[in-house]
Amino acid sequence: MVYKVLSPLGEPIVKQAGGAPRLLDLNGKTVCEIWNGLFRGHVTFPLIRELLQKHYPDVHVIAYSEFPVQDIRGSTSDLQGRVDATVALAIEKGCDALIVAHGG
Repeated sequence: MVYKVLSPLGEPIVKQAGGAPRLLDLNGKTVCEIWNGLFRGHVTFPLIRELLQKHYPDVHVIAYSEFPVQDIRGSTSDLQGRVDATVALAIEKGCDALIVAHGG
């Protein structure tokens, strides 16, 4: 017997680029936090930030509160536009890496 499972969110509508190469080290880099509004980001992001700063003393972290929450629940009609605006803001803030929508 074969079961087919469908996501209640539907098919992805955001087009994703190929992606950047991995950074070898986060020292001297700017890491930005992007939250999807799920699973206690107000608790977990500060912990992740603290651990990053302990391991990479020269990392600069821009908190999730500096970005709009990327909540994908509900209407997705403007999702690509919201993603594009967040990417533009991340570039403006000089982000070298992102922590995006953990948990959920």
